[in-house]
Amino acid sequence: MSGSDAVADDWSAGRVLRSGAPPEATYDVTVIGAGVVGCAIARELARHRGLRIALVDAANDVGEGTSKANTAILHTGFDAVPGSLEARLVREGRRLLAAYAAASGIPVEPVGALLIAWDEEQRAALPALLRKATDNGYEAARIIGPEEVRAREPHLGPGALGALDVPGESVICPWTTTLAYATQAVRGGVDLHLHCRVEQIASTPARHELTTSRGSLRTRHLVNAAGLHADTIDRLLGHDDFTLTPRRGQLIVFDKFARGLLRHILLPVPTALGKGVLVAPTVYGNVLLGPTAEELDDKTATGSTAEGIAALREKGRRILPELLDEEVTAVYAGLRAATEHDDYRIQAHQEERRVTVGGIRSTGLTASLAIAAHVTELLATTGLDLPPARDLPPVRMPNLGEAFSRPYQRADLIAADPAYGSIVCHCERVTRGEIRDALAGTVPPGSPDGLRRRTRARGGRCQGFYCGAEVRELFEQGCRRDAGSGGERGPDEA
Repeated sequence: MSGSDAVADDWSAGRVLRSGAPPEATYDVTVIGAGVVGCAIARELARHRGLRIALVDAANDVGEGTSKANTAILHTGFDAVPGSLEARLVREGRRLLAAYAAASGIPVEPVGALLIAWDEEQRAALPALLRKATDNGYEAARIIGPEEVRAREPHLGPGALGALDVPGESVICPWTTTLAYATQAVRGGVDLHLHCRVEQIASTPARHELTTSRGSLRTRHLVNAAGLHADTIDRLLGHDDFTLTPRRGQLIVFDKFARGLLRHILLPVPTALGKGVLVAPTVYGNVLLGPTAEELDDKTATGSTAEGIAALREKGRRILPELLDEEVTAVYAGLRAATEHDDYRIQAHQEERRVTVGGIRSTGLTASLAIAAHVTELLATTGLDLPPARDLPPVRMPNLGEAFSRPYQRADLIAADPAYGSIVCHCERVTRGEIRDALAGTVPPGSPDGLRRRTRARGGRCQGFYCGAEVRELFEQGCRRDAGSGGERGPDEA
């Protein structure tokens, strides 16, 4: 189900390295940050065969930062600032990612969105939002009245005065997207260095030398896609162009029984702090309520708070009152990379042979492939000699979406391999075969949480109460097998 790990004969696979010193040879390009944007950039660079590329991250897995904790929406870009770099890259990225997801098996559900006005001031703002959508090249949006809003969302709370209908908004699996990019990058020759925190950078006219927690790494060109820490990396390089302020978004995940309460993504009229509190379905069959928007100083403050959850429940009570009667599966919080600027901070420093990719907010998932193409073009202006691009061997990712066929539902698959009929996590219907495939993947999980993002195991209503011990044992068995075969994957160090 995970797709063949075989690499076409004319491609040399890279390595996933979680320990040991980096190689002494000099890379052509090193990308700092293995979130969805960093992995997309590494994947795009891997298309240019002949380049030696490294992707480094301080965490033990890809997608461990903002990329793992977001609202998982594939945006149309209807409400971006017209004429901004973000608006262009979101518009291009949506088209690219929709096609990539369809080809790679990444679950996407085009549920559409309703931007709901709850008072006269918000209703008066709808025409300007419609004009903004048109200015951004999105022509399908329209304003609808309260009767149509009620007909389309019968469980909505009382008082809705109208809405902006945005039919192109979709929900997507962010975990599989990041993993797909990383998988193609590694199969295409990229060395993925995990547990590899960048601590210092010394630059000469010929190269950059990165002092990392695992030793020195040398590279001719550098891409700073370090997410929340992009300003820290920029300062290591002698620049102070922006400051990242972590903006915490707490969210509540409701059980799958709540899924019948809504048909669309329900959005508020946006504010200066963001898109506001929404109610949205997920491709996993749950319902999200959130996020908050809390300006913090601590870039590690991903804990939830009683005050934050209470505030979300109060807002949710107005939007979808019956949702508050449903059981909560989980709460989580993510940190968005907010800066003092209104746009992405993507800039080439030509004489220094590097590109900074900063201030990538919640639209980064949607824009990721377009950002990758843009950054690659900018690298060419820094003197990087780009060989002709070719298509990478395709990947087919395991499906984690409820709207599509899962292994436990497929008699043909189970007949060929009974492991796909042996359920380990009963809440999420995750089979032994899926866990086995994830542990043997090109980019295997670095922890049981990484395994959860690849399979959904321990992600259901019991949060691993029943299956946790067995999932942990399967993970540790996979680590022991990998160590015995000379692999580089270590046990969970979290």
